[in-house]
Amino acid sequence: MPGTPFSLEVMPQVPQRPERLHELANNLWYSWDRPTRTLFARLHPALWHQTGHRPKPFLKCVGQDKLEAAARDSVFLNAYQRVLSAYDTYHAQGSRVRLTEEFGEHDLVAYFCSEFGFHESLPIYSGGLGILAGDHCKAASDLGLPFVAVGLLYRRGYFFQTIDGDGHQHAQYIDSDFDDLPISPVHRADGSELHRPSRCPGAKCR
Repeated sequence: MPGTPFSLEVMPQVPQRPERLHELANNLWYSWDRPTRTLFARLHPALWHQTGHRPKPFLKCVGQDKLEAAARDSVFLNAYQRVLSAYDTYHAQGSRVRLTEEFGEHDLVAYFCSEFGFHESLPIYSGGLGILAGDHCKAASDLGLPFVAVGLLYRRGYFFQTIDGDGHQHAQYIDSDFDDLPISPVHRADGSELHRPSRCPGAKCR
């Protein structure tokens, strides 16, 4: 009798020396830090381009031999350490504004927008509004403001456009694989995921 087909995904193991590559891939800091993006591109320039400059799927696809070679490459490791130094320093700086005068101890700025354009690796925007909102978030991060952005996680953020020989536009919509996006669920104190109930019958929002 025929067996049951199933898919098997084999992912490479990042060696210990550059083990924080996964952390860098899941933090949107890379979206406005060129040395971090260059670090990933160093591993495999052609694959970096093929994966659309998306760090998480890139690390799933890059060959184990490339990672092992990078762990022995002093030039790569020096670049990696410089990126980590800048990354850790950035996150340790805290607020760069005078919170005692501008904000109270427990104040928090909530920024609501329908789209946020940080980087092509997070396709939850379609145009100028998203790019502006993304720049607002990046500036708030640079200033260390008590700031949280609230938006929507679209299954299809935008379409890819092609023009045929007759000049007609064709739109191709591609569903996002949320595991490949630089996102992670919000957890409660007990470790359970925080879900927001939807007011739409039969729908669920996270």
